[in-house]
This record gives sequence, structure tokens and C-alpha cells, in this order.
Amino acid sequence: MLVWLALAAAMGVVQAQEAGQAQGTRQAKLGAPDYPPVVAGKGLAFPRDFGAHPDYRTEWWYITGWLRDAAGVERGFQLTFFRVRTRIGEDNPSRFAPRQLVLAHAAVADPAHGRLRHAERSGRAYPGLVEAEEGRTAVRVDDWFLDGGERVDAGYRSHIEADDFGFTLDFAVDRPPVPNGRDGYSQKAPDPLNASHYYSRPQLKVSGTLRLDGEPVAVSGHAWLDHEWSSEILPEDARGWDWIGINLADGGGLMAFRMRDHAGQPIWAAATASAAGGEKRLFGPAEVRMEALRHWRSPRTGIDYPVEWALFLADGRRFVLRPLMDDQELDSHASTGAIYWEGAVRLYEAGDTPNGAATRAPVKEVGQGYLEMTGYAERLRM
Repeated sequence: MLVWLALAAAMGVVQAQEAGQAQGTRQAKLGAPDYPPVVAGKGLAFPRDFGAHPDYRTEWWYITGWLRDAAGVERGFQLTFFRVRTRIGEDNPSRFAPRQLVLAHAAVADPAHGRLRHAERSGRAYPGLVEAEEGRTAVRVDDWFLDGGERVDAGYRSHIEADDFGFTLDFAVDRPPVPNGRDGYSQKAPDPLNASHYYSRPQLKVSGTLRLDGEPVAVSGHAWLDHEWSSEILPEDARGWDWIGINLADGGGLMAFRMRDHAGQPIWAAATASAAGGEKRLFGPAEVRMEALRHWRSPRTGIDYPVEWALFLADGRRFVLRPLMDDQELDSHASTGAIYWEGAVRLYEAGDTPNGAATRAPVKEVGQGYLEMTGYAERLRM
């Protein structure tokens, strides 16, 4: 769901980098070819689709997960690399032309710290320094990187170093990618043009080192990888979205999202439930329902976020989502320009009332993952 954040970022970065070249920029845009559309029926092919798709407008690789140290302390983390085709300077032979931008976000949710630790980087693509390779997962912004995906059974490795945190993590895979939607065609709104190519990799096994305030600690855990690319912008009637990626305790995975209008009502929803053995069920807009249970107000921005949710699926399953900690607000003014909530959450099975009706009270923990919520501050400007 982050492709639109990447597009917003591109606009801000390009404007800053290309000040004084407005006429050349307009000419380059007029001469640039159109972005390719996302169409149903194309399907996905691996390992080719692990890599970048530079003709499309926006793309991202997104890893979220939970880490545990030897003392049993749990923390959340996320790492995202965005690639954006700007359509600026595409007829310019210079390697410095900003035809492609790469941006990166990283964060750690540490309850002992009380709020999200976050850092970001961005730059125009330049071989060996800032790049997103085709044919395999290999994205970097300077010394930040995510690398792997040479084969379907190959894992990944990442490295992040910020002022007050960092991590070097390995991710092992135990199953093929899970296409979302119809063979990787993921519709985002009633208009089928608003779609992306999208797959997930649940249940990545994580090991490595986490650094907080310069102190390294060995960690292990589980993670979720999403890779998505599109040429569309946020639909006019959409304000934002709510998305979850959850590793289930039984070895399965659950991805669900809903797109909201300006009144906060859903205009589209979908979900993919996958089992450890490869079985998969798709849920359409009428088969996914999310209800906010509790809000938290940011002391910095004054924004109200629904940090606890009830989730209902058409197969009868009912869940409750609760955050690892409330303050997981992410302010990305330095890159995407957006303020949103992105954090670690626990998934609980919901119980029944004596008369058999669904209750929103949690019964037992059945998964851990991440929740992302955008558009609660303002609609993304693109």
C-alpha cells in the first residue's frame, strides 16, 4: 500500500533537486513515454519479479517483523525501499539525471524507548551507490541495503545504520511467494485501473544484530516481506488506507487492507489468507470488515489514530488487533512528506457471547505482525 507514499516523495525530492531546471523538466516530461498499466491476467514470474520494474511509476520492498533478544524482550522493526520513475531527464544520457529515485525508511518499535525510532534516506539512482536492480532483490541507498532473491528459495540480508539505532538481519524463506489478488493483480478501488502487482512473503525467519544507542544485541524472530509496483496514483475519492500483514502462530499468513474515503468509510477492501502448506483463500470487498475499537492521540501532531481494531472475515474468523505500544507514529517529512502510523501489533482470536454472537474481546494471541494507517492527518498530496 505504500506506493502512493513513494510517489509523493518523488514529487518533493524532484522539485528540490531540479529547482532552476523547470523548463528542461517540462520538456523531458512531455517527451517521456507513458507508464505501463497494471493489467489482470499478466501473472508473476520468479525470480524475475523479485527485482525492480523501472518502467512503472512506483515500487517498493517492505519488510516488517518482530525481534526477540536473549532476555525475551520483544521489539518491532520495519525497513522499506521505494523506487520511483520520475519521467525527468529520460532523454538525458548523463548518469546524474534523476530518471529514477530510491528512498528508504527504517524504524524500530521499542516499548522501553516509548516511541518509534525512525530514520530515512533518499537519492537519485546512481550505479553502485543508489540503485534498484532488475531480476533480483538488490536495493540500496548508500550503505543501507536489502539484498537477496536470486532464487525462489534464496533468503535476504539487510543493513541499516542510523544515529540511535541500526540492524543487520538475515531472512530465511521456507515457502514460495504468495501472490495477492488474482495471480498478483491486486485491485485497490472500484475502478480496476487502480491496481498493483503485489506479492507477499510471510513467515521469514530472522536472525542478526540489533543496535540501540550504540549497544548491539543478538536477536531472532519472524518477518513479512511485501513487494508491490504500480503506475496509478491515489484515487480521487480516497483519503487513506488501513493495512495489516500478520504471521500467524499456525504457520500461515494474513494480509488485509481497506481503502477509505474522505468520510472514513470503506470504498474497497481485500484480504489474502495463506496456510503453511501453500493453500490460499482470497477475500473480496464484501468479505472483509474492519472496526476501530480504541483511538490514541499523538502528543506531537494531535492526530487521532485507531490503534485497536476488530477484523471480521467471511469465513467466520474474528480477530482483535492490539499494538505493541501506542506511539508508533512515523513522520517522514524529509522524504515522502507524510505523517502516518506504522507499527507492530498482536493478533488475537475473538470469542463468542453466550448467545453465539461475535464479541470483540480477545481470547488468545494467534499472530504478530504490522499495521499501517495513512490519511488520518490529511490526504496525501500528489
